[in-house]
Amino acid sequence: MPPRDLYIDRLRSAMTALVILHHTATTYGGIGGWFYNEVKPSSEPSSLLLTMFCATNQAYFMGFFFLLAGYFTPGSLERKGYARFIGDRFLRLGLPLLAFGLILGPITEGIANVAKGKSFWGAIAWLWSHKQFSVGPLWFAEALLLFGLGYCVWRAAFGAALALADRTAKPIPAYVWWLACALGVGAVALLIRQAVPTGQPVFGLQLGFFSSYVFLFALGLAAWRYNWLSQLRWKQAWPWVATAFIAWPFMLAAILISISQNTMKVSNFSGGFSWQAILYAFWEPFVAWGLIVLWLLVFRARLNQPSAFWTWLNRRAYAVYIIHPVILVGIAGLLRGWVAAPLVKWGVVGTLAVVACWLVADPLVRLPGIKRVV
Repeated sequence: MPPRDLYIDRLRSAMTALVILHHTATTYGGIGGWFYNEVKPSSEPSSLLLTMFCATNQAYFMGFFFLLAGYFTPGSLERKGYARFIGDRFLRLGLPLLAFGLILGPITEGIANVAKGKSFWGAIAWLWSHKQFSVGPLWFAEALLLFGLGYCVWRAAFGAALALADRTAKPIPAYVWWLACALGVGAVALLIRQAVPTGQPVFGLQLGFFSSYVFLFALGLAAWRYNWLSQLRWKQAWPWVATAFIAWPFMLAAILISISQNTMKVSNFSGGFSWQAILYAFWEPFVAWGLIVLWLLVFRARLNQPSAFWTWLNRRAYAVYIIHPVILVGIAGLLRGWVAAPLVKWGVVGTLAVVACWLVADPLVRLPGIKRVV
C-alpha cells in the first residue's frame, strides 16, 4: 500500500471505535435506535450532550465509511474483474450480514432482554417465530453490497472498460461546488424523509440518511479516479471546517428551543416540513463536509507513518464492527446495577467495550475460514 494511504486504514479503525462510543451513548440517554437503552432520552443535560454527540456522529461518520469504501472500489474492481469482485463482496459483506442476522443479532437481543429483566431465550424465540432478521449495524454491509453491485452495473453499462481505465489527476472542485452539493444533499434528504422518516427502517436500511451516503460513496469513486485525497490541502478545507463549526450550534439551539416550547419530539426532526426537520436535513451535510476533511487532513499529517500497533488495530477493525453489539450490550447489562451518572457510565462502558471488542476480535481474525471473511 502506498505510504500516503496508511492513514485511511487508521481512519476506518478510528471510526469503528466511534461507532461503539455512539451506540454506548444511545444506551445512556442519547437519541437513537439500539438494542438496549438503559437511560431514556430526556431534557437532562447529560442526555442533551449525548444526543448532540450522536447527532454529530450521525451527520458524517457512516457517510465517511461510504466515502472510504467508494475510494477503494474502482481499483478493486479493475484488479479483480467483475466475477471475482462480486464474489468477494458477497463473501466479505453478505456472509457477515447473514451471520449477524441469524446468530449474533438474536444473541444480542437475548442479552438485552436479560438486562431488562426478561428471558434470554424468549427474545430469540420471538425473533425466530416472527421470522425477524435482526440486521443491526450490519445494515452497512447490506448497503455497501448494494452500492458495489450498483457500481458494477453502472460501470459495465456506461463506464470505461476495466482494462482501459486509468487515474487522471484533476483539481479538487471549488467551494461553490461543495456548497451546491450540500444544498442538494440536504434537499434530497428532506424529500426522502417525507416518505421514510429517519428512524424508520426499510429492509434494515435507514433510507432517510441515504442522500449523503450515496453522494459520499460516489465522491469516493471520484476521489480515487482523480486523486483528490492526496491533493487535499488546508486552503481547500478550512472554509468547510469553519462552516461545520459555525453550523454545529444550530442543532443544539433547535433542541433547546423545542424543549422550551414543549415540542421536543423525534418526529419533528425525522420527517415532514417542520422547521426542525428542514434544519436537520440541511444541517447534516454542512457539518459533515467540514468534519470529514478535518479527519482526513489531521490523520494524513500525523498518522501516516508505519506502526505495528495501528496495523494490529486495522486488521481487526472489521471484525470489531461486526461483533461490537454483543459485547457492548453484554458489558452494559453486567453493569446495569452500578449506580453512576449517565456520562460516567458512558465513558466507562464505552472504553471497556472498545478494548474488549479488539481483544475478542484478535483470535477471530486468526481462525481459518473466518480470517478470509473479516
